[in-house]
Amino acid sequence: MRSVVLAGVLSAAMLAACAGMPGGGAEPALDRAIAGEHRPAANRARDMHRHPRETLLFFGLRPDMTVVEIWPGAGWYTEILAPLLREKGSYYAAHFHVDDKTPGNMVSSRQSFGKWLAARPDLYDKVALTALRAPDHPVAAPAATADLVLTFRNVHNWTATKIDEAMFRAFFDALRPGGVLGVVEHRARPGTSLEEQMKSGYMTESYVIGLAERAGFRLVARSEINANPRDTRDHLRGVWTLPPTFRLGEQDREKYAAIGESDRMTLKFVKPAKP
Repeated sequence: MRSVVLAGVLSAAMLAACAGMPGGGAEPALDRAIAGEHRPAANRARDMHRHPRETLLFFGLRPDMTVVEIWPGAGWYTEILAPLLREKGSYYAAHFHVDDKTPGNMVSSRQSFGKWLAARPDLYDKVALTALRAPDHPVAAPAATADLVLTFRNVHNWTATKIDEAMFRAFFDALRPGGVLGVVEHRARPGTSLEEQMKSGYMTESYVIGLAERAGFRLVARSEINANPRDTRDHLRGVWTLPPTFRLGEQDREKYAAIGESDRMTLKFVKPAKP
């Protein structure tokens, strides 16, 4: 009898441990969100480059989390995250802050995003739309409430406009102690100068890790989920030469299409439970 009871206790402990593991129990719900008919064919086609399932599970996403996505753009990840988190979790879309100094393309992007959300209340009615541009507008979500903050291919923009350190501090403030910051960014060769990083859009892992660590984060894992060994990272118009931008138009388009999207780092940081 004692061995049976002990086995039951161990089984319960193992189940509890599995539930707390990154991605524990999230797979079926995430698969449904990724397979949803609401996703346009053009977005689905990018799954092979962006690996949303593997990436989000690596960051530890669960349907009951409070998640903040930073500068979601047109909503490629929103259409996965918002339905997934709609019933049991919370999703903050920390979009561009708009004022009289905001570039026109960012203004139109923010407006389009709001209209896009409003068009599908069955999916996006619970999205909390906030505005973030640190240091002047640093609140992505209520302080110390987020379980997970996510940013995809944004760091180069913040470095070019000299707000990268302030943005990472804003992420730190939004996360609860023990919360996770997930970063995906175009990856430069080690030793690339900061000037070249800003010009090309490719950032070194060491620079991004330094930003996070100075904000107070600790690097806990890195992944090659979004690596692309075909990307030589020496293109005429930087990362924007490749799909989906194709900044050179039809010039060598087949060549760049064959390379695919950029080589990317995938980094997982944690906000320490204690200072």
